[in-house]
Amino acid sequence: MTRMRINRRIAAALAATALLGAAGAGAAQAAPAAAAGGSAPSACRPANHLAKIAKAPNSAGHHHYRVTLTAPRGYDACRLAGSPTDVRFSHHGVTTRGTAGHYGNQRTAVTFGPGHPVHFDIQVPNRGRATSADEVAFTLQAPGGQIPGTSFADGNLKVAAGTLVGPVQRGA
Repeated sequence: MTRMRINRRIAAALAATALLGAAGAGAAQAAPAAAAGGSAPSACRPANHLAKIAKAPNSAGHHHYRVTLTAPRGYDACRLAGSPTDVRFSHHGVTTRGTAGHYGNQRTAVTFGPGHPVHFDIQVPNRGRATSADEVAFTLQAPGGQIPGTSFADGNLKVAAGTLVGPVQRGA
């Protein structure tokens, strides 16, 4: 992992911790502000959510991994749609070869924010040579276009030629 990426993650973790502490001290004030819309930062911004990769059940001819996004209290809910774009995989900070396509309905919008986790699927063909990865970088999509910035998810997975990313869906 590069020094810049580590520093950005430390800064994001400190900001989330500070927000959680503030939310604990003034939860009654933070929740209505977020519900009123507009006074809290958006959960869709990369620095304002967490993402983890977990192994999911395999299907015929494919391995699956679920990337789950969660947002701490204190952020405004937002809308996401379609598959993340600009998907890049890395292993120990080194970007792996290959790109990922997408599949599924790219128009269905879902609400994301505190108490409303979302996930997307990474589908990897069983055939061919697989490469280990421990991080996925991606750009989220809103119903009206890309959300600026790059999000990161951590977890172990294998990727291969023909890897596809499914659309964001409700739930963890």
